[in-house]
Amino acid sequence: MLDSQANVKPALFKKSIQRPALILNADYRPLSYFPLSLWPWQEAIKAVYLERVNVAAEYEEVVRSEKLTLPLPSVIVLKNYVVPTKTVPFTRATLFLRDEFTCQYCGYKGKDLTFDHVVPKSRGGKTRWDNVVAACQSCNLRKAAKTTSQAGFKLKKAPTKPSSEVLLNKGKKFPPSDMHKSWIDFLYFEKDFD
Repeated sequence: MLDSQANVKPALFKKSIQRPALILNADYRPLSYFPLSLWPWQEAIKAVYLERVNVAAEYEEVVRSEKLTLPLPSVIVLKNYVVPTKTVPFTRATLFLRDEFTCQYCGYKGKDLTFDHVVPKSRGGKTRWDNVVAACQSCNLRKAAKTTSQAGFKLKKAPTKPSSEVLLNKGKKFPPSDMHKSWIDFLYFEKDFD
């Protein structure tokens, strides 16, 4: 049970307040930057209790049971090193990250992007790294089932399969908006934090 006063429901249980733990590999690097490697507080507490992780930073809240009181971890470090995967899954998130959340036709930057087949599926185009790009909805509708030249479009850059290292570095350009102050010492984003 969480620490509370006068049987008031603790703030931690309110949906708007979450206390995820930043997960660092045994070398003190995040497992991923985008999405940022996080565990819900419940998983973090379980890992601490089972001694699978070391705690590097804590929140002010504590978790209590009948026999135990544990500070809520905000940064945890895995005791065993996890070898980073070398393969990059083809997903919307990794595609948008590869293209840095930028329409590859007009340069619009935003999170409300869609994706477009450079060679349309109706013309034999495949859904794979070298044929799909991030596109704003306007460009995607204008291009429709045409080739880029038929639509009068020019790609900002040719689509290619990114390496995991390239995506890791690109992820550093997009820090989360709800980052806890205890995480800053363990993360390296291309943005300064006050």
